[in-house]
Amino acid sequence: MLGEGILKGLAETARNFAGSFVSKGRMTTVQYPEERVPLPEAARNFPFLVYDTKNSADPNDWEKGLRCVACQICEKECPPKCIYIEKSKDKKPDYVGKPQIYPLKFDIDISVCMSCQICVEVCPFEAIKMNNEFELATDDRFGGLLLDRHQLAKSNEYYHQIHPTEAAEVDARLAEEKAKAEAKAKASAEAAAAKAAAAAATGAASAGPAAGSAASTSVVKPVAPAPKPNEGEPKA
Repeated sequence: MLGEGILKGLAETARNFAGSFVSKGRMTTVQYPEERVPLPEAARNFPFLVYDTKNSADPNDWEKGLRCVACQICEKECPPKCIYIEKSKDKKPDYVGKPQIYPLKFDIDISVCMSCQICVEVCPFEAIKMNNEFELATDDRFGGLLLDRHQLAKSNEYYHQIHPTEAAEVDARLAEEKAKAEAKAKASAEAAAAKAAAAAATGAASAGPAAGSAASTSVVKPVAPAPKPNEGEPKA
């Protein structure tokens, strides 16, 4: 029948149009910003930097808890080149007390960022993740869209709120790596201690017989008798 496809398309459109008034699943229009639709867990917009507060004395010390060590891999791999990093010249203890190089400067120009998530994929320290915040409009075209490390820093608890499944997997992986590193360090320390104890025992054992042999081989020289009177004088 001529035009059958068109009629089927119109019928589907009419069914969807009528259903949008009675089906809650089809009523996609909301009164934003008063009414908001929950974002899915996989939603992403622009990157942010993760900092840990679990082992930190001050939970608000975002700078000390930053996972980023300024390796600059994300800066090199970023396709639009919107990440700018300047590493520190010195080291300072992180939240676990280990001296680390830290980002003295970490800026992301979100007016250029295309939300590709490549920076997240290449980061070896799980330090950068994708945020789902989208209300970033500003009247400052340049300064307002250039986010510094303070603006980018978000706690690990925030990361768990927006991406709970992914954050749990990351925490489990980091905990496993930390446990392996601690076990390796403990085994190395025990091996070094055992080696030092064995060396000390060997040194003590070799020092004992050497001292005894030295005492046994020592010879006491006899004292020559005093000469008798007139024994050495010639006879008359």
